[in-house]
Amino acid sequence: MSKKIIHTDHAPKAVGPYSQAVQLGDFLFCSGQISIDPKTQDVFTGDIKTQTEMVLKNVEAVLKEAGLNFSHVVKTTIFLTSMSDFAVVNEVYSTKFTAQPPARSTVAVSALPKGVNVEIEVIANKNA
Repeated sequence: MSKKIIHTDHAPKAVGPYSQAVQLGDFLFCSGQISIDPKTQDVFTGDIKTQTEMVLKNVEAVLKEAGLNFSHVVKTTIFLTSMSDFAVVNEVYSTKFTAQPPARSTVAVSALPKGVNVEIEVIANKNA
């Protein structure tokens, strides 16, 4: 079984030496997405609701490139610079994971790349 690198221009370019996602067998391991507009590569650091919407749109673009969608996601990790944003992030997140939501961890961190306040990574499986 060999790994396949997944890349789409509909999600932000990697800001370091990593791939947007790696597919191995039935699994897709997606790198964390932040609130970068893939068309302009501009970073949005405004309100947390808009940041989260942008992040999930970027996640969706990577999933789509691999022929998957949010229903295939089995695990997510959310990184927040402030746990006071937890409720708003949950509100936006719940619009994408309505039935049988994936397993999830939420971690408070001191900082995230480019000064954003939320980052989300996912693991998906084509048989989910």
